[in-house]
Amino acid sequence: MQTLKINDKRHRFPPQIIAHVVWLYVRFNLSLREVEELMLKRGVDVSYETVRRWTVKSGPLIAHGLRRRQPRPGDVGHLDEVLVKIAGRSYWLAGG
Repeated sequence: MQTLKINDKRHRFPPQIIAHVVWLYVRFNLSLREVEELMLKRGVDVSYETVRRWTVKSGPLIAHGLRRRQPRPGDVGHLDEVLVKIAGRSYWLAGG
């Protein structure tokens, strides 16, 4: 995960924590309260309302970064050759 360019003025938490919280919410489609619980288990006491505010402010930037890393629908993988077993015998199939 890339670190965001988050302005840390007026924030109690460092930008890395804010980026991680927003990333959890955006990437795994969790509820705000689930993110709050996950962070509490990691020792970070943050309210669900704070998670919501951070998501509104920084969420679009993280979502854009996640979408850029996903393969595009037009991307095609090509297979040159493959080994196939039929009735116990191995056959090489070559692509053209």
